[in-house]
Amino acid sequence: MFWYEDDIKSLREKKEGLSEKTGLIFYGSSTIRLWTSLEQDFADYKAINMAFGGSTLAACNWFFETVMMDLQPTGFIIYAGDNDLGDGRHPEEIYLFFKQLVAQIRSFYGTIPVIFISIKPSPARQNIIKSISYANQIINAEIKLQNDHLFYIDVFNAMINEKGIPIKDYFTADGLHMNEKGYAVWRNIIKQVLELDDLKSMIMTEAATLPKLIN
Repeated sequence: MFWYEDDIKSLREKKEGLSEKTGLIFYGSSTIRLWTSLEQDFADYKAINMAFGGSTLAACNWFFETVMMDLQPTGFIIYAGDNDLGDGRHPEEIYLFFKQLVAQIRSFYGTIPVIFISIKPSPARQNIIKSISYANQIINAEIKLQNDHLFYIDVFNAMINEKGIPIKDYFTADGLHMNEKGYAVWRNIIKQVLELDDLKSMIMTEAATLPKLIN
């Protein structure tokens, strides 16, 4: 995990510079890290972008306590998994990493809202799109089964055409990272979900009730 050290160091420095350390934390891979307008897009939720480049769900587990130290989140939005699959891991492994990450969050923050963004389809990884779809399926099933302030956001279906092929217009030239059109799709979907089932109220008021378990 040493190759992440520069990014983790940057996140530590970011935390030190935050004037407000309570908010909705976005955590995961470069798909989140490169979302330059994210904190402005979700300013109502005091969004904090704590993603790091190239991260896997395995790395998100490994660095969780280090990255979240001194932060007091009102909720988590997680995006990771496609790098794990791109590295050759199986969907069942992604599922286990997800469960481990949720268990860590629960151990530190109780029943804080946790939202998982489905693994996106991309032109660069069209060869593993069935694995992506299956990983999403079993993670979503687990979220429904637990029904414990866990939520699932489906961006997968909004990013494929009628033939099930990833829409290239949503991606940069590398076919992996998203452009502004892609982020606009995500922005709209995530905002719609945050308004559902009193989730917004839950996140906005969570800070007042969270115990400070990481210090």
